[in-house]
Amino acid sequence: MHWGRTIAGGFIAEVMLMVAVMPGLAMGSEPVVIWTAVTGAGVVTFLSALWVARTLESRFVAHGALTGLAATLIYLIPILAAGVTQPAVYWLGHALKILGGAAGGLYAARRIAHSRTAMKASV
Repeated sequence: MHWGRTIAGGFIAEVMLMVAVMPGLAMGSEPVVIWTAVTGAGVVTFLSALWVARTLESRFVAHGALTGLAATLIYLIPILAAGVTQPAVYWLGHALKILGGAAGGLYAARRIAHSRTAMKASV
């Protein structure tokens, strides 16, 4: 397992998610912030998992799911330690982080398998 890259991918996903919610914060609209965070959670971890998978040879889906888990923990640990409550719908967002990461890993695995097959066919 490439733990460093996986944790970095989780951090990158959280940074991308913070950037995505900035317009909602600027507007002062809590519903926009919440729904941008929830819907964007899967998208940003999908993209981060693609980055994590760039150097992998195997276990793409596991690395992707762990990227989503890392992103979730990077968010949750300080929130829970501070005793801050979060909207219940955020738990859906956390699940989407893990699923989005796994989907990114699966996509990367298929893309790499396809490119390897194409290379063998051309030789």
